[in-house]
Amino acid sequence: MKKILISLALVALTLVTLGSCAGKTDGVNNFNIKRGTNLSHWLSQSRATGEERRNHIQEDDFARLEELGFDFVRIPIDEVQFWDEDGNKLPEAWELLTNAINLAEKHHLRVVVDLHIIRSHAFIDNNNTNTLFTSEKSQQDLINLWYQLSDALKGYSNDSVAYEFMNEPIAPEHEQWNVVVEKVHKALREVEPQRTLVVGSNRWQDFETVKYLRLPENDKNLIISFHYYHPMLITHRFAFWTPVGRYKGPVHYPGVILTQEEFDAAPEELKEVLKPFVNTVWNKDKIREDFKDAIAAAKKYGLQLFCGEWGVYEPVERDLAYAWNKDMLDVFDEFNIAWTTWCYDGDFGFWDQRTESYKDKPLVDLLMSGKALGE
Repeated sequence: MKKILISLALVALTLVTLGSCAGKTDGVNNFNIKRGTNLSHWLSQSRATGEERRNHIQEDDFARLEELGFDFVRIPIDEVQFWDEDGNKLPEAWELLTNAINLAEKHHLRVVVDLHIIRSHAFIDNNNTNTLFTSEKSQQDLINLWYQLSDALKGYSNDSVAYEFMNEPIAPEHEQWNVVVEKVHKALREVEPQRTLVVGSNRWQDFETVKYLRLPENDKNLIISFHYYHPMLITHRFAFWTPVGRYKGPVHYPGVILTQEEFDAAPEELKEVLKPFVNTVWNKDKIREDFKDAIAAAKKYGLQLFCGEWGVYEPVERDLAYAWNKDMLDVFDEFNIAWTTWCYDGDFGFWDQRTESYKDKPLVDLLMSGKALGE
């Protein structure tokens, strides 16, 4: 009888051990991602409330993305939608987030939960109100937000849900962001030792600053993230909120974006913002060159590389948009870089929630023409 009990105990211990390691290889999660999109302007950068917010993203959206061939989504969330000014949780947003993750899992989509804008930091800070990099209290507040998010989300598999520390940090000095990364990483590892964590580079997650990102070298459940909207004279053409968007003259891609003659003919008040693009050649080789430091950083740490935002503003001429998207996809596939387009149904998107129809089905077909997960 004693031998039987010992044998049963060993079997139970083995099952527990196997269960704790399920989906993992040598302590590394199977949070493998390749092509996705941002569910933007829903739980972030939106004033919609009540029924409008509840109805914005539904199960049919996740079913559509699965059918199209996406394998994950990035869900941006804002502090103001999840906590009031006194730090109290706002229940509906939390319910919407967990319901979205449940629906994503149902439709075989992994999820990156992206803390997009917080009260102590916004990636557009026109009034110098960001305190995150100068205030220890603000840094602890960020950690506390993640403690609460972790408490709500830790039940999800490490193979299906990842956390992105914060979107597009704009620290004056790169080391200031590294200090925040170290603190948040340490805090999250105390409560979730195995969770996949996504960490972006400083200065709007720019490709040029990835080389300054400092990460722990013994943690393989990290993903390095950068964003890419270059050249903005193409990607943000006609965008009313940017200076380059006010230029209405001709532009070109691939090749010389703006000729000297076109620059000379441009309005005088736009010359300063147009100068960097004059006689500048942009093509697949240029994109590949821009990515090299990010690729090197991922290789150095032995981590996956992820372009969390990229896309072209909807009014831009489609021949320009498609040519740029195709070159981006080719480089992503060449170096096995995961990506999420900006975005699903916003002003850079391909789906129209109001009409429940595609705004740009050829764009979707192009996005799905590249390599899928595992290819």
